[in-house]
Amino acid sequence: MTLFGFGKKKEKEINAPVCTCNGNCSVSETVEPENLNNCCQDIQGRICCIKVLGSGCASCHALYENTQSAVKAMGISVEVEYITDLKKVMEYGVMSVPALVVNNKVVSTGKVLKTENVQKLLQKIVSEK
Repeated sequence: MTLFGFGKKKEKEINAPVCTCNGNCSVSETVEPENLNNCCQDIQGRICCIKVLGSGCASCHALYENTQSAVKAMGISVEVEYITDLKKVMEYGVMSVPALVVNNKVVSTGKVLKTENVQKLLQKIVSEK
């Protein structure tokens, strides 16, 4: 689904602290878009933050739930943030949703990953050195 699927009822955005970087990687008015990549870049072999970007549609919610399941199954102690604010989504340069962002890097766009596929992506990030 593209970002321009207006008319759908948005789900409430979940604003939970998701980072060990004192919250500096969360997209907000206090963090400039050009500084997004500065957070988490020195963390190798560790998941700092996970975000699902979407419009609140069923596909976006499915990716959010699958990501939560993958995180729980892997025993990662990071909350998954669900961002539905289109302005914040656009700051990541994402043009189709749902999108998955790990350590402030977009790792998937435009498709609902199954729980197993999310686990594989996260495992790849954890094993990178």
